[in-house]
Amino acid sequence: MSAKMPTKMSAKLVIIPTYNEKENIEAITRKVFSLGTRFDVLVIDDGSPDGTAGIVKRLQNEFRDRLYLVERTGKQGLGTAYIAGFRWGLAHGYEQVCEMDADFSHNPDDLVRLSAACDEGADIAVGSRYITGVNVVNWPMKRVMMSYYGSAYVRKILRLKIRDMTAGFKCYTRRVLEAIDFDRVRMKGYGFQIEMKYTAIKLGFSLVEVPIIFVDRKLGSTKMSGGIFREALWGVIMLKLRKIRRKSLGEVSPQSA
Repeated sequence: MSAKMPTKMSAKLVIIPTYNEKENIEAITRKVFSLGTRFDVLVIDDGSPDGTAGIVKRLQNEFRDRLYLVERTGKQGLGTAYIAGFRWGLAHGYEQVCEMDADFSHNPDDLVRLSAACDEGADIAVGSRYITGVNVVNWPMKRVMMSYYGSAYVRKILRLKIRDMTAGFKCYTRRVLEAIDFDRVRMKGYGFQIEMKYTAIKLGFSLVEVPIIFVDRKLGSTKMSGGIFREALWGVIMLKLRKIRRKSLGEVSPQSA
């Protein structure tokens, strides 16, 4: 794993995990850097054979103090990529750390709104597809139903009020990431997004949902699979069982919930 060290700090960082995103990575990076609010970008690349990391390295010549790269060997999972990014962001002094996909399914313009929600007092701001109905474009109906009712299932099992439990477009404040023990985060796929929200809420942090429109990728291929979805469904049950078990053992640590 390697990364160039920052020469000038910004308070806000965007983590973009990549695997075979050569069609998107330059455009998404330039779009983030065009925003009125300054964000630095950290790309976590899991050994993309299509040369994604090489494109980022070329762009670093242009954006020396704003674009950073961590290269990992092989596909290690979405959750581990974000945790690596969280650790990096904390080590380099960022006050806000955002998650965003590389494929423009998350509109970079919405980063400004997520960041503003945290500036205004939220501990976590979530780009929500379901807070004002179903705001998803170009997804097959089967996938829309799976995502929407999957969130409803999670709400029921974990007894939370969040409308979009699997959302991966988020802004965390530093205080949240400092409070979470990353070594205890178990899920690596899309279930990671559920576990992080659940853990933060159980630690007492506030979460707000900011409405967004989610647009399915136009270039490249989706990373969603049946195995990832099953991990999220079973992982929710395990989260609940872990809470019950620790209560029965008398553990009182907030993150054990």
